[in-house]
Amino acid sequence: MTDPMAVDPQAPTPEQSRETRARVSPWIERTPVRRWVPDSGVAPLPDGSEIFLKLELFQRTGSYKVRGALNNVLGADAATLARGVTAVSAGNHAISVAYAARAVGTTARVVMLSSANPARVERCRNFGAEIEFAEDGASGFARMEEIEREEGRLSVHPFEGEATVLGTSTVGLEIVEQLPSLEALVVPIGGGGLISGTASIVKQLAPTCRVYGVEPVGADSMRRSLDAGEPVALDRIDTIADSLGAPHAAPYTFGLVQRYVDDVVLVDDDAIRSAMRALFLDAKLVAEPASAAPLAAACGPLSERLAGLRTGLVLSGSNIDLETFAAHIRAAG
Repeated sequence: MTDPMAVDPQAPTPEQSRETRARVSPWIERTPVRRWVPDSGVAPLPDGSEIFLKLELFQRTGSYKVRGALNNVLGADAATLARGVTAVSAGNHAISVAYAARAVGTTARVVMLSSANPARVERCRNFGAEIEFAEDGASGFARMEEIEREEGRLSVHPFEGEATVLGTSTVGLEIVEQLPSLEALVVPIGGGGLISGTASIVKQLAPTCRVYGVEPVGADSMRRSLDAGEPVALDRIDTIADSLGAPHAAPYTFGLVQRYVDDVVLVDDDAIRSAMRALFLDAKLVAEPASAAPLAAACGPLSERLAGLRTGLVLSGSNIDLETFAAHIRAAG
């Protein structure tokens, strides 16, 4: 890991996280934690470990993203909200911003990637959003910024910023309350919004708990940033886990990952598919690829480090259509 003092952002405090939870609680679920004891041979779990699943895929919008989106929108004044909100997303963030906009009675114009899963596009429209499409993440962010300038809409970043991270910190708060003796936690990383908020609170309330991040090998902006000692951008994204396909790391979340995350490991698409299959066949869960990445890491690069530990896996979302899900499960067989 790089020097944790190289970047020193202001982390969310447990008290701020509790205040945030109270603010967003009318519109979100306190998602359950489930102990998972799979049948022998379903997944090569770390020896002697106890596995607990934090089921953010049961969230109202189908992913944890609603926590940060709501916190941003609820913190805006009436004049700003009257102009509406905007966002860029591969899907889950767009859905959550549309949901948050509807919750407060404003409009949403969101930029989605042209590769976005059709089920996510439809769900976003069902929450009332107007949708534009961009070819890639870089052009999507540029278009979001244009909408913000031209229409005065509130731009809700998918992973960067204090309001977003305060929203995701409520995941860590719930985990500590639900699993007070947890020894390790594995969290998927796209841009770093989920792990930075979650790890910040877990490490402050349960400092001996190890926190690990996991990225796809084809979308490893955080791992590369940690190696470089500063946020970096990727030239290309290549993974089935589109929710983890952030084109770059950003300063605030990067600094929190430096300070609070023990390590970030990588998994390939085949490992993610195998994890999706195990969760479906044994845990009876439909996990999108990003959501299965923590299990892939626990069964792969983190296996030895998690041996004998009470380990939590954050299952981040389940917004995937039946055809795509079935194709991944068949490919894993």
